[in-house]
Formats: sequence, C-alpha cells, structure tokens
Amino acid sequence: MYLKRKIDAFLRAWKADPKRKPLIIKGSRQVGKTESVKHFAADHYESVIEINFVRDEKYKGIVSDDYEAESIIKNISLLDPSKKFIPGKTLIFFDEITEFPEIATSLKFFCIDGRYDVICSGSMLGVNYKKIESNSVGYKKDYDMYSMDFEEFLWAKGYGDETVSEMLKHMSTLTPFSELEMDVFHSHFLDFSILGGMPAVVSEFIEKKTFEGSLDTQKQLIADYREDIRKYASGIDQSRIINVFNRVAPQLARENKKFQISKVAPGARFRDYRGCAEWLADAGMVNICYCMDFPELPLGGNYDPDVFKLYFADTGLLVSMLDDESQEDLRANKNLGVYKGALYENMVGEALVKQRYKLFYYRRDDSTLETDFFVRSAASLIPVEVKAKTGKAKSMKTLIDSDRYPDIRYGFKFSKNNIGHENGIYTFPYFCAFLLKRFMKTFGPVEEQ
Repeated sequence: MYLKRKIDAFLRAWKADPKRKPLIIKGSRQVGKTESVKHFAADHYESVIEINFVRDEKYKGIVSDDYEAESIIKNISLLDPSKKFIPGKTLIFFDEITEFPEIATSLKFFCIDGRYDVICSGSMLGVNYKKIESNSVGYKKDYDMYSMDFEEFLWAKGYGDETVSEMLKHMSTLTPFSELEMDVFHSHFLDFSILGGMPAVVSEFIEKKTFEGSLDTQKQLIADYREDIRKYASGIDQSRIINVFNRVAPQLARENKKFQISKVAPGARFRDYRGCAEWLADAGMVNICYCMDFPELPLGGNYDPDVFKLYFADTGLLVSMLDDESQEDLRANKNLGVYKGALYENMVGEALVKQRYKLFYYRRDDSTLETDFFVRSAASLIPVEVKAKTGKAKSMKTLIDSDRYPDIRYGFKFSKNNIGHENGIYTFPYFCAFLLKRFMKTFGPVEEQ
C-alpha cells in the first residue's frame, strides 16, 4: 500500500521545471525515499534505470573510464544490456549513494548533457555530505525528506485536503473546534504520537487497525540505527555516539531537559563528546534545540552551541525506547505516564523541524524562566510553549509583559485545550502544530496592529 507523501507534489513540480537539475533526496533510514521515487517514476517515465549501490556493488565500476554521462551510460549498458536509455523519457535512479558518494561527481555531466533525468537518494547522507556537495555544487538540487507528519498521517487515515484546510481556517479565524472535532483529532494525534511517522509502522497500523507489530518494527529500526552508527562513525566515537543516542529518552523525561553529557556515562566529559550530538543530527536521528543566550532577535546568531536539548527526529523512536511496562501501558491504555511532557514536546519540536524551522529554546540561569521553542515573524520573536497539562504559561506571560524583551509581543501555546486568545497568548490544540508555518503566512496578531 503506497501512502501519499508531500514529496509527491515536489517531484511533480521538479519534473515540470524545464531547467531541472539532478536531484538528491536526503533523509534518514526508512522515511520512504526509495518508495516515493519508484511511485513517482512509474507514472512519469517510459524507462526507469534503478541502480542500488548496496544491492548491486558491481555498478561502482561505471565511473572507471570517467564521469561523463555518455561513459556512465555505456558502462551501465555493458553490465545490463536490457536497460533502455530513451532521451527525454528516462529516469536514472541512483539509490544508496552513501555507499558510493563518488557518483555525485557525475551529476555535473548529466546536468550538462540534459537527455536524462537523475535522482539520487540514500540514508546517512548527512554524515558524508561534504564530499558529495563538493563534487556536484551548482549542478544539483537538494530535498530533505522526513518521516510522515500529522497531515500525511491524516491522509493515510482517509482524510482529504479539505479537512486540513478546515483546520487551518479554525486557526486563522481563532474559531474553536467542536467537541466532536477535538475528540476525533486528538485521538488520531495520540495514535500518531505512539506510532511515529515511519511509513512501515503507519502502514501496518492502517491495515491492521491495531498497534500489533508496531513495537517490533520500531525496535528493529532502533537496532538498524545503532548498526549505522557502528558502520559510519569512526573509532572510539562509535561508543560515545551510541551512549548519547541511548540517553536521549531518559533525559527527556527529566523536568530540566537540557542534555547533560555528565549523565551519559561515568566520568563523561563534554570535550570528549563534542560533536556526537551533531553527528546524530546529521544522520537524521535526532533534532538539536539550542539554548539562546537571550530571547531576542536574530535567532541564528544568538545561541550557545554547547547548551542544547535533544529530541528524536521521529517520536516513534522515543516511544520504542521506553521500558516494556511503559510500552504496554501506552499502547493498551494510551497512558503517557512520566513521558507525557516529553512526548508532546518531542512531537511539537518534530512538527517544527518538518516545516523547516530550526529549534531554539531559552532557560534563564536561575531556572525561573524557560520557554520550549521560538519561531519568528518579520517583526517579532515568538515563544512557543508545549503544555502537557492545562496550566498557565507563566514564562511566556513574563516574556510578553516585561520591557526586558522588546522583540516579544505575543506567543503560541500548544496543549490539550481548544483554540483561544488571551493576554497575548494564542492557544491551539497539539494536533495543529503541523500547520504553524501556513498559519503564520496570513496571521495578523492584534498585538502588532
């Protein structure tokens, strides 16, 4: 069963561009890269030449002469004469290029040649991308693919674009959802929080209509990620990176979610672990949320690179790393336990990243003021808080009311509550987080009028 993805529309637009360049699709393991390309190719090309450098190592020899398009096509045909190259009607799909990054050098020549479309993809590209980038700069287009977001999950459940449009309309007009809408969407969002967005997990859930088998699939993915670390990380860094990866979930359960290297292993020192979190982020396994020096604009140059929180790039990974008892309680009773705050915060952080936001937070040294995330408009810095309970957003109110923070005029709160607006705080249900960027495009806050 193919699940509709957002990359589908991107690929169609790419194909329609007469000046299209070879495309590189980046994304972590099992987010659906290969399946999406194959689905697209079947509908748009008369001939599809798929070369997987893990499965078909013999094709690593196709650049033995040089990187010219004509030479590579000749060598592919030599290895498999059944492959047909039809100018203007052929897609060459180089998959798992992490195993053979040299192929990226050929993209310049395929771009200049122009007779065939080329798409490359592969897991773990982030940790090996500098070489690929230097070999093809200016002659390729990049696309970052993530696991499914809540909108794609709703598509998988049978909802159409009109449902999402109606949700956005509720946000834009600040019109509360009906009790039925709240119950239905929150239930779906809770299912999505437990499952995560890996297509294999979601597809299994849709077909079986139960959580049966989802944990096994998630745990296998975790095992695969650990194996990737052993394969692609060098030397002693392997054990340190795995130590950091294993401690993300326990540290998220703490009230102060700042990631502490001292808690990773006995005697662990920050200087020995420098770069481990960045490696996991480059691999697409975690999202890093950096602590701002002070809550003011600009975001990009106003943070401490050594102080951060770590979230899983897919909340299903967080869920799969809970203990067995929590797993059973979560799936049987949807009881989030001590991880309630961590799960919802991870989900909102994940939703922001999938909208191409970078993650920043603020925690004052005296711990009396903390805000989970920040986004920005043209004129304002906007705090974003995630509430596991229905409490007041005290830190956000302080930021809005105090003259010390002139860039902050209003804020967003995501919780179990319905839509509302009071004292500069705009409240939305968790399940609306994936719409924030679209909401911001037309949003006119009363505080800026």
